Amino acid sequence: MLLLVGLGNPGARYAGNRHNIGFMALDEIARTHRAGPWRARFQGEATEAVIGFGKALLLKPLTFMNLSGQAVQAAAQFYKIEPKNIVVLHDELDLAPAKLRVKTGGGNAGHNGLRSITAQCGNDYRRVRMGIGHPGDKALVHAYVLNDFARAEQPWVDDLCRACADKAALLVGGFDERFQSDVSLIMQGKGWGESPRVF
Repeated sequence: MLLLVGLGNPGARYAGNRHNIGFMALDEIARTHRAGPWRARFQGEATEAVIGFGKALLLKPLTFMNLSGQAVQAAAQFYKIEPKNIVVLHDELDLAPAKLRVKTGGGNAGHNGLRSITAQCGNDYRRVRMGIGHPGDKALVHAYVLNDFARAEQPWVDDLCRACADKAALLVGGFDERFQSDVSLIMQGKGWGESPRVF
């Protein structure tokens, strides 16, 4: 089983924040793949879905971002899921808006959700980095990620979340590079960004 985690902060106050794009993408994956109802489990909300030829547990930690690792570790321990089968969708300041990259391991780039997961589960999990851009000044980062996407940004946010959902079977199957490439092609076709890297 794959553990597919979306990162964000709980509650209506944060629902539209840039920091919550992981929640948004996971919600779209759940809708697209007809997951069951969300249930309170593992200090979060969880549901299961068959995606492609594999089964995935979808998890939205409700611990607030800085303690996301507690929920991820609880779910991984319960189902005996190894880090290589944990995929975390999260906002990425160091990528331009509408860009997406996938990697395994590496640094956390100051992301408190990733730092918490690494502390609880080790560093060898997979990350789907969803670009939100950078405000240009480190002092502005906190306010930037905890503000809602602008109305003008919403079309690419929706397109990126839908592209992740449409291609989620590739993630479940372990085809991370193909997932990244296919999502990039979709976004390019909709007019967002440069040509994708070809693998």
